[in-house]
Amino acid sequence: MAMSTLHRLSSQVHRLPSLSLLARHTATAATPASSTGSAKVSDRLVKIFAVDPEGHKREIVGLSGHSLLKALTNSGLIDPASHRLEEIDACSAECEVSIAQEWLERLPPRSYEEEYVLKRNSRARVLNKHSRLGCQVVLTKDLQGMVVAVPEPKPWDIP
Repeated sequence: MAMSTLHRLSSQVHRLPSLSLLARHTATAATPASSTGSAKVSDRLVKIFAVDPEGHKREIVGLSGHSLLKALTNSGLIDPASHRLEEIDACSAECEVSIAQEWLERLPPRSYEEEYVLKRNSRARVLNKHSRLGCQVVLTKDLQGMVVAVPEPKPWDIP
């Protein structure tokens, strides 16, 4: 009986229009480490490399199941206040990053919504194949060692 209730509730959650893209993806892409409940946090660590706007390569750490954006904001490479609209599904592409070529095929393809946001915020309205939204990239152990570049802040973000 409990399993049928859980299944019914989870199917209702996927139909709610107010869920963010990340929440929908995370609900379907739970990693074994996060679903067991007894796994150590150290088993969920994912080390990636981020190139900051000045060209310095830094190692940052995230947790599998969390977004790349969370890892970048925790390391100070992206200002958390610049992506405060995520909670209300008003993405502004402030978390856009460039993914190194060899890591692109390890990521799931962009959703229609992610492509729309990236194109809308591109000056030339042309989609760069390396561009991804950090809030839409969910970290997994397969992404250990991934290299991403964080672009410089947009002119309207500079005080």
